[in-house]
Amino acid sequence: MAMDIFGDLRRMNKRQLYYQILNFAMIVSSALMIWKGLIVITGSESPIVVVLSGSMEPAFHRGDLLFLTNFREDPIRAGEIVVFKVEGRDIPIVHRVIKIHEKENGNIKFLTKGDNNEVDDRGLYKEGQNWLEKKDVVGRARGFLPYVGMVTIIMNDYPKFKYALLAVMGAYVLLKRES
Repeated sequence: MAMDIFGDLRRMNKRQLYYQILNFAMIVSSALMIWKGLIVITGSESPIVVVLSGSMEPAFHRGDLLFLTNFREDPIRAGEIVVFKVEGRDIPIVHRVIKIHEKENGNIKFLTKGDNNEVDDRGLYKEGQNWLEKKDVVGRARGFLPYVGMVTIIMNDYPKFKYALLAVMGAYVLLKRES
């Protein structure tokens, strides 16, 4: 198969090869523009996330794709599902707000818990932190597609699969001839 790819590349003239590389670059840049546009429209630094664990079952299952918004003026309410980041952890967490704590000065702090967990999330927060603040929130769940994110989980669990898939897609884009 590798010999076929290189044979196809040799048969292409330089103009066709440049065209295919430019086509690939346009696809990548279009995807990045769409992503940045979603960030602006939703107000969330990560408008789409994948549920990575079963801590929110039965509401969300591992592999569900969540659509988020994060408009600063909307108050956080008990019962709402939020995605938050904790200092010292790279991966955001998807859990439900179970308690709201409002101070006299208007500051709101809240506590979260996974629907499928026995205890609240204080053990997940950074040491000495008992409540989350609005600054910790990446977004709030507004919709989801069941199991669509399993592709992401498989690619993270099996990196060789990810590289093989990327190689096949890259070869397809480079070798596909326009009619």
